[in-house]
Amino acid sequence: MTAVLKFLKTEAAGGLLIALAAAAAILVANSPLASGYNAWLKTPLVLDLGFWQVGGALKDWVKDGLMAIFFYVIGLELKRELTVGELSNPKTVLLPVAAAFGGALLPVLIYSAYAGGVDPRGWPVPVATDIAFALAALALIAPKADPRLRLFLLTLAVVDDLMAIVLIAVLFTAELAYVPLFAALALLGLVYGLGRLRPLPMWIYPAVAVITWGLSKESGVHTSVMAVAAAFIVPPRPIGSDDTLLGRLEHYIHPFSAYVVLPIFAFSAAGVSLAGLKPQDILAGVSAGVALGLAIGKPIGVTLFALAAARLARNPLPFSLGQLIGVGCLCGIGFTMSLFIGALAFDGDVAGEAQARLGVLMGSSLSLLLGLIAFRLLPPPKT
Repeated sequence: MTAVLKFLKTEAAGGLLIALAAAAAILVANSPLASGYNAWLKTPLVLDLGFWQVGGALKDWVKDGLMAIFFYVIGLELKRELTVGELSNPKTVLLPVAAAFGGALLPVLIYSAYAGGVDPRGWPVPVATDIAFALAALALIAPKADPRLRLFLLTLAVVDDLMAIVLIAVLFTAELAYVPLFAALALLGLVYGLGRLRPLPMWIYPAVAVITWGLSKESGVHTSVMAVAAAFIVPPRPIGSDDTLLGRLEHYIHPFSAYVVLPIFAFSAAGVSLAGLKPQDILAGVSAGVALGLAIGKPIGVTLFALAAARLARNPLPFSLGQLIGVGCLCGIGFTMSLFIGALAFDGDVAGEAQARLGVLMGSSLSLLLGLIAFRLLPPPKT
């Protein structure tokens, strides 16, 4: 439980930094500094080690390089939840897992119905929930909320991230180069096996993650997927009386991910220019489909599937229906992961990616507003 509380605290504070970075990006993109901002994102960077060279624009390095650290932390968090956390307990996992599936399915259906005929590529964008933003919003809107509500949101968002990672692996894996792919898998398998036979130094695991990142760039498998795979080989081996190797590594890397990586990504990804924006750009097409998927699909899907799961299990909700609806609204804050998936879905299509980003910003903002209204108008019953 101590590890969970630390995670919640870091995520909530990190969410505020992400919000500030996103606001700064929007202001800069709509100011005289816009040309410099766009040129900065396109700055070419090359890593040349002699035997291996990789290059790309600064924005690509943020998306495929820095964000690999974020996904490594997500992988550590998933491994912890699956081994010693909420996802390891069948009695408590049904409700948030069902809610996560509903919160993924309904946005896809809404996007497909509203904008699928215009551009079907955008359907994965409103699937994901931003853990940091959602937890930060819950901490600000309902600081005295039932702790079980925070744990429900955290578990739901973890499952949500897992589904998003599966989507990335299935939809955005390029043609495979099998030699580097098998080399990466062999390295992961070797270190995993050695770690089960004897304790390995903690630095071995992030070092292996860096090597497999390089191999993933050559293999065609997206770096985010390989980062999660590298995190999964870290064992939950006890360290001391109240910690594990898995928890210790997450404790060291998570603050850098929350306070540095995600704000930089938000600043590089949220800079949408509003110049020349027309009403039809907001009310139709990809932008509206993504926004409606997040703001409407998420709360409906989360609420209906959670209620169905509680009814099937014949267990009452551990919190009020009003709180469930409020959390469902906050799940529509899909900022980080949605922007990331949008960049993959519309890779090379500047206009399409801009519409997806606008939809994410609109949907996330509306979700925050609806969450605030829900928690104010649907307070928990007095005990």
